[in-house]
Parts: sequence; C-alpha cells; structure tokens
Amino acid sequence: MADVVARGVVESSLSDALLRRRPVWGAFIAGSFVDAHDAATFEVLESVNGESLARVVVADEELVARAVADSRRAYEEVWRRLSPRERGAMMRLVAARIRDHAEELAELCAREVGKPKRDALRVDVMSSHTSFDYYAGIADTVHGQILDQGPIEARVTYEPYGVVAAILPFNWPPIHFSKKCAPAIAVGNTVVIKPGEQAPLTVLRLVEIANEVLPPGVINAVSGMPAGPALASHPRIERISFTGATATGRRVMESAAKNLTYTTLELGGKNALMVLDDANIEEAVETAIEGMFYNQGEACTSTSRILVHASLYEDFAHRFVEAASRLIVGDPLDAATDIGPLVDARQQERVEHYVRQGIDEGATLLFEGTVPDARAFAQGFFVAPRVLGDVTPQMTVAQDEIFGPVACLMRFETDEEAIEIANGTQYGLTAAICTSDEVRAAQMAERLEVGMVFVNNYTRRTFIGSPFGGVKGSGYGREYGPETLHEFVRAKNVRFPSGRGVIGGWPPKP
Repeated sequence: MADVVARGVVESSLSDALLRRRPVWGAFIAGSFVDAHDAATFEVLESVNGESLARVVVADEELVARAVADSRRAYEEVWRRLSPRERGAMMRLVAARIRDHAEELAELCAREVGKPKRDALRVDVMSSHTSFDYYAGIADTVHGQILDQGPIEARVTYEPYGVVAAILPFNWPPIHFSKKCAPAIAVGNTVVIKPGEQAPLTVLRLVEIANEVLPPGVINAVSGMPAGPALASHPRIERISFTGATATGRRVMESAAKNLTYTTLELGGKNALMVLDDANIEEAVETAIEGMFYNQGEACTSTSRILVHASLYEDFAHRFVEAASRLIVGDPLDAATDIGPLVDARQQERVEHYVRQGIDEGATLLFEGTVPDARAFAQGFFVAPRVLGDVTPQMTVAQDEIFGPVACLMRFETDEEAIEIANGTQYGLTAAICTSDEVRAAQMAERLEVGMVFVNNYTRRTFIGSPFGGVKGSGYGREYGPETLHEFVRAKNVRFPSGRGVIGGWPPKP
C-alpha cells in the first residue's frame, strides 16, 4: 500500500497572513481589487481538509465589461505605444517579483489546488518566472517585411490584437497565468484573465504582483462561472486564449463565433505512453510513474493510457504497481508528499466514478493505494491512486480523460497496433515512446497524431522555448515557444509607390 503522510496541515505563515488580510477577493481592475460590497461570492476550499480559504466575487456581465473597457484604455493609451524593449524591461521586473514571492505563491497554490508544494515551487512558480523572463527577451523579435511588387511596395507589419481574454483551468495556476499573459503583453496586447473557479487565488495574487510593475489595466482579472461566457462573447475582445476541457472549448468557440473572434484552444488529452519490446523496463517504469501520477493525474498531459508490449506486460505491471505503492499520499505542504488531494469534491467523485465504471466494463484492479485517515484530513478531497489492468481500447476509461491518479495498462503485439491504439481517441495532445532504438521511435513519432512526443522521458519541468499544443480534440495553436508571439499579432499590408516604374490606373490609358 502507498505510504501516507498524515501529520496535520502545516502552518504556512506567508499564505495565512495573506488570507487573513483578504478574506474576500474582488475583481482586479485598473490596478487594484474592486470593493466587493454586497456582490455575490463563491467559496474557495482548501483541498486537504475542505475548509474555507477565502471567498471570491462572482463577476457579472457589468463587471466583465468594466474590466474589458479598462484594458482597452490601457491598450490604446499606454501599452501599445511602448517599444518592445520597454515592454520587455517591465516584464523582467514582473519575473523578478514572481521569484521574490515564490514561497508564498507555492503555498497558496498547494493549498487551493492540492498539489505538493515542492512541485508548485520548482515547476509552477519557477515556470511562471521563466515565461515572463523568456518572452521579455524576445519581445522585439516579431519583425515586419518589405515586399517589392514592381511599382508598388508592400510593407507588412504585425500588430497586436488589442484586448485578449485568457480563460484558465484550475490545475497549474502560475503556469497558465504566465503562458497566456507573457506572450500576449510582450507584443503589445492587454489581457483580461479569468482563473478557474476551483483555484482562483494564486492567479489573482499573481495579477496583483504583476500590477506592482505594469501600468494599470495591462492585466485585469475577473472570476466566477459567468465571467467565462461573458468574456468569450464580448465584442471588444479581439483574441481568446483558452485552456480547459474539450467540451468547454467547443462552447468557447461557439461564443467566439458570434463576433468572429480568433481563438487558441489548449484542450484535453488521453495520452499514450508506449513501452516497446526493446525498452529498458526499469527506466520505462520510472517514466510511466512520472507521466501518470505527477500533479495527482490532474494534467491534460497525463499518460493515463500505458501501452505495454505483450512480452513485457506482466513484468512491467508488477514493477509499476510496486513503484506506485511507494508513492506518498498526504498533505501537500509536507515535503515528503508525492500525491496530494484533488482540487474539489466534484473532481473527487468524478474520478471515483471512472474507477467503478472501468471495473464494471472488465478492467482488473491491480492496485489501490490508501489515503490519509487522520481527522485533519477527513473532509479532504483525496483519491487513492489506482492501477487498472487488462484495459481494452473500447472501455470508457481508455477513451475519456479521467483527470486523476488512475493508470490504465493495455497490451499490444506490434508497433502498428500500438500506433492504432494511441491514435484511437478524440484527443491528440502528447504521446511517449520507451525504446532503445531511436530510429524506431522517430518512425513511430511521425505517425502519431499528437502535438508533442516524448522519447525515453516524460519530464514536466518546462516547455519554455519549444512549442506545445495539440491536434484533433486537444485543440489548436501553440504555446511556450517563440512562435507563440505570432498567436497574438495579426499582419497588416500597407502599400506604397516604390519609385520604380509607373503606377498604372484604370481604365488603362491608350
């Protein structure tokens, strides 16, 4: 059985002090939090024990319109008028502020999301810092061009859209904040950001920290369920960047279509990790454990389908279960914890439902871990890590994104069959191949219908500097790379006489 950390919630002075000072978090507009007054609010719960962390104001259409209008003002009057290097200089200061507040942000993220604080610190917060630093450095690399058309010269420039709506999920708050905001503001846009309802506090705190440096209105924030549709359908939103479930992404597209608003969608995944017959089995197990259980499996990149060659299946399954049993489930603020609670009760029940459904459809429960039984954790949103064996491609657990610590082991006989299984879902985000033959891996990677392939690794440290995104039901557009800057600009063609030759008119002169 998996080890369990059950020592009670560790006192975290940095986040506790912040939460005592601000029990109600309003929308953040024009450089400050808006006074809540009698506004409707929703409660944010601490995932480890179900207790209240804070209340957050629900932004209605009027408050969303106010945020958009202020961001438009900041765009027109201030931000678009600055040079890329001036914007980059301020973004580097934002990166430094994020680094200065790293411990506080990691604590807050761990408490509302449930992920281990050590991971929130070294991955989430540090990636947020790195994103701002990276895009600050390449803010001046979006260049126009001059095309010689004979007597006419075309000058092509790339301009920001204006106000960008960034709509986030709950699972990586600092990462999603930075990967949306940093490239968008680097090229001159302003942003209205809407965090996930389950975990909005870290994002709101990041917005506040960024506004210590940025001009008011460059990044505004609104929260609550109504805010997403209001942003997606707002006529002054010129670009939408959305990360979340595929079904929700479709609804965002439907709303955006009313105003023909451009969208970038980073959606769900049902990712396959393939262990070929020539793989180093010890390394493959280690890779699969990280790919599956990191962040409690609450990751669109989670390798919840682990495809193992039939000749290795029994040995791999034994070793994988043994490795899973060593994972420590417990308090996310404890440095020893590997798997914390899920984000809320709804997600907890959703994952448990999939486990029951998988067993009902014929999967074998190879392993079930334990969750903390201490009184302090009784109301926490823990889910025991599971390993399901004998999973077939038609089962629901092999098709749906579970978004929790549930691994599905599947057999295959040939590379062709592995590729067919891997491509056999609506999704196309990532895949992984474990093999000792890199040529074989390259040939398989070419045939996988995904946006990113890992070979003999599944590291989550960072994607900064290389493109990330999916195909099919996993969305479109690319984040994290230099090409991401072009997601937030549009081309304009301005034509001048070149001075070379006579410009003809209409009708032509005899």
